[in-house]
This record gives sequence, C-alpha cells and structure tokens, in this order.
Amino acid sequence: MLNYYPSLVQNTFKKLLAAAALFLFFNSALYAQKTNTFAKGSPEAAGVSAAGIDSFLNAVAKSKHEFHSFMFLRHGKVIASGWWSPYQATLRHSLYSCSKSFTSTAIGFAVSEKRITVNDKVTSFFPGSLPDTIKPYLAALTIKDLLTMTAGQDPDPTFSVVASQDNWVKSFLALPIVHKPGSQFLYNTLATFMLSAIVQKVTGEKVVDYLKPRLFDPLGIQGMDWEINKQGINTGGWGLRLKTEDLAKMGQLYLQKGVWKGKQLLPKEWVKEATTFKIDQAPGADQSKKDASDWMQGYCYQFWRCRHNAFRADGAFGQYIVVMPDQDAVIAITSETSDMQGELDLVWKYLLPAMHPATLPPDQGSETRLQNHLAALNLPPLKNTENAANTEFKKVFSIQPNNLHISSIAFAIDGNVCHVTLKKDSANYVLNFGSGKWINGQTAMQGPGLVTAAREDFSFMAPYKIAGSFAWQDSQTLQIKLRYTESPHSETITFHFNQQQLDADVAYSFNYGSNKIALHGEAGK
Repeated sequence: MLNYYPSLVQNTFKKLLAAAALFLFFNSALYAQKTNTFAKGSPEAAGVSAAGIDSFLNAVAKSKHEFHSFMFLRHGKVIASGWWSPYQATLRHSLYSCSKSFTSTAIGFAVSEKRITVNDKVTSFFPGSLPDTIKPYLAALTIKDLLTMTAGQDPDPTFSVVASQDNWVKSFLALPIVHKPGSQFLYNTLATFMLSAIVQKVTGEKVVDYLKPRLFDPLGIQGMDWEINKQGINTGGWGLRLKTEDLAKMGQLYLQKGVWKGKQLLPKEWVKEATTFKIDQAPGADQSKKDASDWMQGYCYQFWRCRHNAFRADGAFGQYIVVMPDQDAVIAITSETSDMQGELDLVWKYLLPAMHPATLPPDQGSETRLQNHLAALNLPPLKNTENAANTEFKKVFSIQPNNLHISSIAFAIDGNVCHVTLKKDSANYVLNFGSGKWINGQTAMQGPGLVTAAREDFSFMAPYKIAGSFAWQDSQTLQIKLRYTESPHSETITFHFNQQQLDADVAYSFNYGSNKIALHGEAGK
C-alpha cells in the first residue's frame, strides 16, 4: 500500500499530525487554564521598578543564600518569576514549616463549618489516648493554644517524639505541660501535628484530602502531597510539597481576605483572626533587636507577623509566602539558606522600595534586562579543574560498614557522563552526573532532610526528582553533587582515589560544610 499510494499516505499522515498537534494544543491550553491562574503584567504598569527587581536578583547572586525560585505578584498579576536551574516551575518543593499555615487554614475551614471552635479542649478529641491522670494544664489546653504555639510544653518535644514513637497523639498528650497554656510562646511543631490530628478526627479525612475541595481545587493547585506518620495522619507542621505558583496562590487568597475569583472561600473574619498578633515571641527583648527581626513581630495562627505590616508563612531554610497588604503584593520564595533573616532583609532592602503607589513610566530597557536575567537564572554545575579530567574511568569499591549502609560504589565514566551505582542495604541505586551540566533524573533513594529519622511512611514520595553533576578536582579526586530538586537539599560526595584505596566525604548541604560522613573502601580484585 505504501508503494502504490505515497501521496495518499503522506496526506493522511499530515492530517493525523495536525489533529494530534491540535489535540495537544487544546489540552495544554486547558491545563494552563486550570493551573496558571495569574495574568502577567509589566513591573512598571504595576508601579514596580524593573531595575529594582533586577537589583534584588543581583544581590541574591552575591549573597550566601541559594535561591531555588521566586515569584512576585503585585495587584494580582505576576510581574516577575524565575527558577534557578535545575529547579523548574513544574516541580514541587518541600515546604517544611510553611506547611503549618495550610494546617491552620484547614482549622479555619473546620471552624467555619461549625465542626470545632478554637476554644475546644484538646483532650475532648482523643478520649482513648489520654494519660491515666489528666493534670489541670492538660485539661485546659485548647485548639487556640496549639495554633499560637503556647501549648506550655518545654522544651520542644517534636524531634524526640517523632523519631522514637509511632503514636504521636498519645505521646503528645503524655508530655508534661510546665507553663499555663496560652501564656508563653515556644515553637512546637508537634503541636501543629495535633491540629492535623484534630482535623482528621472531626472530618474523617486527612488534612490534604479535606483541603482539596475547599482550597486546592478552587485555587487550581494540583499534584500536591503531604507526609504522613505511621497512624496515617498528615504531619501537619511539615511535609507538604507544592509548586512555587501554588505558594503565590495561597498568599493571594489571604491578601484578598479569603476571596478567590469573586467567591468567599475562607471567611474574612478567619483570615483576619489567623494573621493578626496573638503572642509576643520575646516579650523581654530590647526594642532595637525587635525592630531588626522578623521573628519578634508577633505570632498568629501558624503565621508570623513581619516588619512593614506584612505577615508570612515560613519554612526552614527559606520557604516563604510573604503577604504585604499595604503594598498589595505577594512574594513566594523557595531556597536553602542558613540565614533566613538575611533573605527577608533582601526583600525589604530591594523589593519593598521598588514598589510605588501609582504606575511608573515604561522602562523597556530595564524590563528586557530583567526578563533576560530571570530566564538565565541557574545554579552552576560542577566543572573539571583544568587538565584534571579523566573521561574513561571504571572501578568498583567495597565499602567498610558505615552509618549510610553503603556497601559498594561502582564508577563508570564515559566522556561527559559519570554513572555511579550505590549499593545501600539490599538495593542498587544508579545515578547519572554530567560534566559541566546537570543531568535530570529520578531515584528511589531518599535524600537528606531534617525529618528523615521520623517514624513516617515515606514510601509514597518516591521516586524522588534529582539532578546530578560531577567534576575532577585533580587527577585523583572526583566530586559528585546530587540535588534533590523537590526539596531544599543536596548532597556532595568527594572521592579520593589512592591506587586501590578509596576515601570519601559525604556532605549534606544543610550542614554547610560540617558533620561530614567518612567512607572508606577498597577496589575489587
């Protein structure tokens, strides 16, 4: 048939291609309509200096902070957004304690549906998990005390409980309460978990499922997931993964006092209650210290007050939703930093003064430079030291017993790609690294993080998205960098080869050069 009717086949094939292209176009457009809520606008039209935003990006590049993404909304429009490659707009990002504000929002919905009140006693929800003796402070503990981080426990019990216990509810209720609930602020992530447990108790749904028709679906948020403990309860205080645009949507909802596309999703009374001052984190601190700190402006219902009359959702290592009512602006950031205040200082120093009450004259030159800058954002891959590259290298090393349970490492370098196979416990993990570039991939191997020791079910989170790069530092020293691109973190392993011997250092990014794990091995015969 193909030999006798070539023109007919070609025409038919072209029509099929056209139909397929049309199908993909309309489906892509439909997906964009469902997920990309925000219109785009020029900075100057929104009263923001494009040069000021560019100065912010230049300051970020010169700082010690590692930004992964940034989105700037003014008057409901995106005026600047960027992702530092290999991070991408389509990827989620672990939020750590930024998750708390979503748990607080679930409480707000439950209050609006009259399922609970903030004055309900915590003990009333868990009659089967209470200690034999209920002391007065425990009996007095309310949902509001959990929301405001004034549960009265001291010290924060979170890490000790989640790393050693399966029943976190029962463990929380068994802990001593040493201060009158509601009287003193102490950051307590286990208290946020209890809010998640309360929502699940009264609704019969995990927080992530309860929020889906009420928050996520109306905002066009898709693909989210949330870590769970061994009891099947969302962790509440951490563990939510969302895209950067999703963070901006959450901020815009709160900026609009709970209104989304003309519909009141969350009562405006709750938005005000949840984001206004409830407790002073440092009542005895010197005023000059308070004036310089975004952690001493007051705590709300799992939101923080900021300087400049702003408020924020806030996660470890720099995951932010900053809402600025006075400027009608929202800024979403994902990152990894050891100095979270330093990141916010950049916002106040460069972005705040870039905003003006009225539109600004067009500045096409500055806007073009800004757009080019945003398009070129990247975290540089590793590069070989001059004359050190070894483009053909193949060895297998048996590794001595270690805390990472790595029993062997195999290397196979072929040109500009390094294949590394790690055997951990009974599993083999094949990882690919590019020379002078990132190679994107995925793995079942869990990456580094603050809560990897928690007694959770992490299985549903795999496979993990990764990006890898490698370089020779000298003829005997190979370095690989593995970024877990849906988390803030990465790990770097430096291998030192000495004939048949191997010594290696494993460094996690959030340790900033300290607490390296040593590996030692010998090449196979």
